[in-house]
Amino acid sequence: MQRFLLPLLFLTLSPPAISHYSSSTSSPSSSSVSSDASEWRPARATYYAASNPRDAVGGACGYGDLVKSGYGMATVGLSETLFERGQICGACFELRCVDDLRWCIPGTSIIVTATNFCAPNYGFDPDGGGHCNPPNKHFVLPIEAFEKIAIWKAGNMPVQYRRINCRREGSMRFTVDGGGIFISVLITNVAGSGDVAAVKIKGSRTGWLPMGRNWGQNWHINADLKNQALSFEVTSSDRSTVTSYNVSPKNWNYGQTFEGKQFETP
Repeated sequence: MQRFLLPLLFLTLSPPAISHYSSSTSSPSSSSVSSDASEWRPARATYYAASNPRDAVGGACGYGDLVKSGYGMATVGLSETLFERGQICGACFELRCVDDLRWCIPGTSIIVTATNFCAPNYGFDPDGGGHCNPPNKHFVLPIEAFEKIAIWKAGNMPVQYRRINCRREGSMRFTVDGGGIFISVLITNVAGSGDVAAVKIKGSRTGWLPMGRNWGQNWHINADLKNQALSFEVTSSDRSTVTSYNVSPKNWNYGQTFEGKQFETP
């Protein structure tokens, strides 16, 4: 039977160097995904089978190597209707197979993180091959995840999904890249709602400076913050905020990853 391989956007990034540095942080405000967002909703799902280990590196959210970033194969690419131009990156979904006793694995569900984008294919109608075209709500899973809820022969499978809180091991991570006064920060391993809505950065000699979303969960600013310890204020889509002070030493370098405070998960 023909496998459903849909166009995903993959961008290769260099793996970060991880550095640990002690920090004192403020207390976060706790919140959870709203009850409306957690209701089961209809969608469809297909899968892709990675033919090369490098297929696990990249994605439209900018996480780079998904294994090293802590996401593994429990990931998903979202259709344009769900992707929200990258704002949804890092959010967690629970999926279950429905309406097909031939292919569904009864009593199962999977939890996946949004890490990629399934691009529309306007050469096909939404109901005739353009699975990720608007207004379709479509999930593209690694075959390893798909086979936990359905037999692979199912192909384009009806599913139900809901937003749930993300549970992460360890701290939120900040990978600092760029050059000169251009600073780019990739934020990963975010618990709670999982997706980041706003970021501020602070040097030890500056006030709080708002960062802009570059793409996915990469945030950027033009500011001279070299030779200053860096602090971050992260606000998620549920308006919870975590402030991590002095997560880096003042002699930080581009390409390093630092750990900060984590969102609380009920």
